[in-house]
Amino acid sequence: MQNVSNNNEIIVEERIEGGCHWSLSLAKGMVLRLVDEQGGANVGMLFFNPLNLLERYNAPDTLKCQHTFKLSKGNCLYSDMGRIFCSIIEDSVGWHETICGNTTKDIVKKKWGERSYQEYKNQWQQNGYDSFLVELTKYGLNKKDMASNLNLFSKVEVDSNGDLLYVPENSQAGDFIELRFEMDTLVLFHTCPHPLNPDSDYPRKPISYQIRKADIVESDDFCMNSREENIRGFENNRIFNASVRT
Repeated sequence: MQNVSNNNEIIVEERIEGGCHWSLSLAKGMVLRLVDEQGGANVGMLFFNPLNLLERYNAPDTLKCQHTFKLSKGNCLYSDMGRIFCSIIEDSVGWHETICGNTTKDIVKKKWGERSYQEYKNQWQQNGYDSFLVELTKYGLNKKDMASNLNLFSKVEVDSNGDLLYVPENSQAGDFIELRFEMDTLVLFHTCPHPLNPDSDYPRKPISYQIRKADIVESDDFCMNSREENIRGFENNRIFNASVRT
């Protein structure tokens, strides 16, 4: 990990290999930039309120209140309390999905075979579900706290038969997304494959992330004003953040 203590914009910068998992807490007013280093990455992600871990990311509310099936620049990511964990302030990909969930041990075994840590060490084949469970247990949570997760950099369409269709090469090398945090947030993520990825070999796609301070949110902010619902969401955050800090 690289920590920058001078006047450079980036505060923290780190690389995460494919098939790994991590978690961190981000304060209100910080920006998390995620970069697909090689193309074809998938980042499963969950959000929790560190002051009340019962409050977590809500995929249905996020999609329905913004009248969308995909996520991109201008969209906000909602909790189940009507508050906004973070806003997508920049995005070079244009499509991130939030309905397909995770790979499981059985999915990985069926698609790519079974590789245990005992035999393959760091080249074992992790799955998204168990990766989240490992991170959840660090905060006293367990499988009952698992919510529907984001799959950043991945795209899924609906074909003429109504089936979900994974779109390869949705994200190219160097593509990125920037999340501005509107409240203090516990972030859990993994770089395991998307559950619909059809690759013949277990895809190990690394990402890097950077953390920096955000600009002040002005009244004409694009994310806040992209939907009327988001204006109400930001107001919910204003009230919540004021009560937390008084």
